[in-house]
Amino acid sequence: MERVNIAIFVSGSGTNCENLIRYFSGSERVNCALVVSNKPDAYALVRAEALGVATAVAPKPLLNDEAYMMSLLRQHDIHFIVLAGFLPLVPNFLIDAFPRRIVNVHPALLPKYGGKGMWGHHVHEAVKAAGETETGMTVHYVTPVCDAGEVIAQYRVALSPTDTAEDIAEKEHQLEMQYFPKVVEQVLRETFSL
Repeated sequence: MERVNIAIFVSGSGTNCENLIRYFSGSERVNCALVVSNKPDAYALVRAEALGVATAVAPKPLLNDEAYMMSLLRQHDIHFIVLAGFLPLVPNFLIDAFPRRIVNVHPALLPKYGGKGMWGHHVHEAVKAAGETETGMTVHYVTPVCDAGEVIAQYRVALSPTDTAEDIAEKEHQLEMQYFPKVVEQVLRETFSL
C-alpha cells in the first residue's frame, strides 16, 4: 500500500479534525481523504473544505445505511477511520469492515467517565463534581460497546481544586492537540507497516 487514506468522523467544531489534516498534510504515506459529519452544520465541514479535503454528511439514517456508507468509503478508498469528536455510535457493519482500523479520542481517562451520555462538557462536569486531581485523554479502538475498546494511549494532566469544568476542558483539549495526531500516526505505522 503506497498511501493510507483516512476518513475523519466528526460532529462538532472540528479543532481535532483540522489538527489531524494539518499534521498529515505534508505526509507522503498518510492522506486525510474524507471528513464525514452526522450534522450538516458542523463547523468541522467548513474547516475541512477550507483545507481541500472532501466532505460528506451522514445523518443517522445514512450512517446506519450499510450500502450508502460502504459505497462512500470505497469511493474515497478509505483504509482507516478516526473519530474526532463523533457522537453517534458507529454501526456494527463499519466495525466489521474495519477491524482494529477505527480509533476514537475520549476526553477522560477511560474506563472512568465513559459510556452513554459521557461526551464533551458532560465529561468535564463529572470530573469536576467528583473532585478528581487529574484528568486526561484516551485514544482507543472502537468496538460495538461505547468507549469499551482496547486503550491505545492515555495522557494525563493535573487539576487544581479551583479549576472549573471549562478549565478542565481546556487542559484536556491541549493534550488532544499535542498528542492525538501522533498517536494516530503510530497506530497507522503499526497497522500498515509504514
